[in-house]
Amino acid sequence: MPQLNPAPWFTILVFSWLVFLAVLPPKVLAHTFPNDPAREVAQAPQALPWSWPWQ
Repeated sequence: MPQLNPAPWFTILVFSWLVFLAVLPPKVLAHTFPNDPAREVAQAPQALPWSWPWQ
């Protein structure tokens, strides 16, 4: 039964992982987000005092 011989299947597995590790990480790392929150200037919100009508 050929499925019990691991030699060709292990080679295919290793080469397929090498292709995935060589092709996919540069594509993932080159991805840029259109709305980059790090470029915006963070401003603290100004708190206004409440004017309670019963005080």
